[in-house]
Order: sequence, then structure tokens, then C-alpha cells
Amino acid sequence: MARISLDRLWKRFGKVVAVRDLTLEIADGELLVVLGPSGCGKTTALRAIAGLDRPDAGRIRIGDRDVTEVPPGQRGIAMVFQSYAVFPHMRVYDNVVFGLRMRGVDAAEQRRRAQEVASLLEIGELLDRYPAQLSGGQRQRVAVARAIVVRPEVLLMDEPLSNLDALLRLHMRAELKRLHREVESTIVYVTHDQVEALSLGDRIAVMKEGALVQCDTPTRVYHEPASVFVGSFIGSPPMNFLAGRLASTDGEIGVRVGDHVLAVPSSYRRTLAARGDAEVLLGVRPEAIAVRDGGPLAGSVMVVEPLGSHHLLTVTVAGARVKVMMDGGDAPQPGQTVTLAPDPARVRFMDPRTGLAIAAA
Repeated sequence: MARISLDRLWKRFGKVVAVRDLTLEIADGELLVVLGPSGCGKTTALRAIAGLDRPDAGRIRIGDRDVTEVPPGQRGIAMVFQSYAVFPHMRVYDNVVFGLRMRGVDAAEQRRRAQEVASLLEIGELLDRYPAQLSGGQRQRVAVARAIVVRPEVLLMDEPLSNLDALLRLHMRAELKRLHREVESTIVYVTHDQVEALSLGDRIAVMKEGALVQCDTPTRVYHEPASVFVGSFIGSPPMNFLAGRLASTDGEIGVRVGDHVLAVPSSYRRTLAARGDAEVLLGVRPEAIAVRDGGPLAGSVMVVEPLGSHHLLTVTVAGARVKVMMDGGDAPQPGQTVTLAPDPARVRFMDPRTGLAIAAA
């Protein structure tokens, strides 16, 4: 079994806390993406799993073994780095089988496994070339092949696509997702790119300032962020946040935003009613806002960005700038007043004091 368990992990570098009380369970065969901005501790956590950084406190288990004090070479892991780290003086074949040679695997088995992973990663015709003769995407495939040819229990990937151009990253994301279906390793994938995280992960672990702030499926992390930070970090454009105040009219709870009152979904009424007239933040994704006559929110269009299949509008509502996705066709013009209708079922309520999501009843 290649499940991974991190139990209350801490790592400091001098006065800087890189990883803060991190507890995380990764299932056997899962592809978990660790996501966060630069400096959030995601790479440090990955290096701790690899054994490259020793934690100051906490335990690490891979399968049934406590590997906290086990050297990297005995953990049953392989790692793909942000830089390709292929040996420039070796042919592709020699790069791929390097780990097998270090393990004393016989030449026939080396050849068989190299052909197997070369076929899987579609680099069979490159085995006799040198890295200087390869493109960036091909070198990254060689690095992945070298990692998986040793059949690791755990495959660790540290921003492996960040050096590739946008089109090649798109292609490699699909290839990595296919690869995960075909190999039996548990994969921990670190990135700062939220598109990679949403497209690749079985689950996403979002980190901020060394701590885990949410770990869930891509769908739930996107639609039900646990905090303002998660909603702001994930999504392009990110989630909109509008300041409002709870108000009761004729016994019905609503949220006043500027001069407008929005209805509250039934799933939130009990929770929000208990807060009296407190301030709240309404989080809503740009695609969950319709431009519609008679909508409950009025605003002035600042910017219209044509993006082919749709338009991205920036609208000023109650002093806030709101991003709105609008289907292609005729778009309103800057300066025009429009009325907006957020989908009540897709509104997320946040506590402005803590920045955390308010749970539905």
C-alpha cells in the first residue's frame, strides 16, 4: 500500500515557519495536488515526504512504515523536479535507466522497462538522442520516464510543467492525467497554477503560510471554498466578494448590498438568522452572475473584454468591482447601466472578520 500520512508536521528555517502543523491523509493510488502561492510551504512539505528535509516535529508514514527517519533512497519514492535535471552527457536511454543501474537491475530488464515507459510516454524514437537534441516537453517526458521506470510506490512532482510554454503545458497536463490512470503509484503534485490543480487532481490541498486551509475535490474547492483566500486564489477570474449586511423584512432574512436586498437561499436562512444584523461577505463566481433585465443588483459597466466564446465584464456594484461572464454576442458598452442576477444556489457566504465560510444549516 502506498498511502501517505502526514501527522502534525512542522518545519522551520530559522525564525520562518515553512510548514505549520500539517496533517494530511493521501489515499493509495490517489493524485493529490498541493496548491498555493510562492512561500506557502508546499515544496517544503513535498521535500519532507521525499526525505530531503527533516521535519522539526511530526511523523510521516508511507504505507505501514514510519519513514520520518528513513533515508530518501529507502522510502520507495521517485521525484520529478521543476528543472528537468537530465544528464546532458547521456543518451535518453541511459538517462531513463539510470535509477535501475543504481539498483543493480540486469541489462535485459533495464531494456524491457525502458521500452515499456518509452512507449507509455511516446518517446520511443528518442532513446538514442542526447538531451540537447530534445525540446523542453521531450526532456520533461524523459525526466518523468526516469522516475516511473523504477516503479516507485510514491511519485513526487515539484512544479514539473512550469518551464513549458502555455500550449505545451496544456498537452502535458492531459498526458500526466493519462499516465496516472496507467501507473499504480500514488502521486503528490505541487503547483502554484490553479488551472493545473483543477484539471489534474483527485483532490486539492490548498496551503497558505505553511498551513492547510482546505483539502477536497476540485469541484468542491472551486464551488465551495472554505475561505475568502481559497475563493480569491482559485478561479480565473477569481470569485467576487460583495460586502453586505443581514436584514429581516416581513420575517424574511435577506442581505442588503448597497441599496439592494438579495434573498438568502433556504439552506442558509437558519444560520444567517442567528447572526442578527451582522455584516457578511457574499462570494459568487463570475459565471454564476447573469446580466438580466430586472436583476436585483444594478451597476455600471467599466470594461468589456471580448474573449471569443464569451465576454468578461467589469461592473461597479455598490462601490465594488464585480467580474461577470457573459455569453458571446452583443455586449453592453462601457458606461452603460446593467442589472445583475446572481444565482442564489451558487452564492457562498463568508464571515468578514475571520475570512472563513459560513456553513449552511
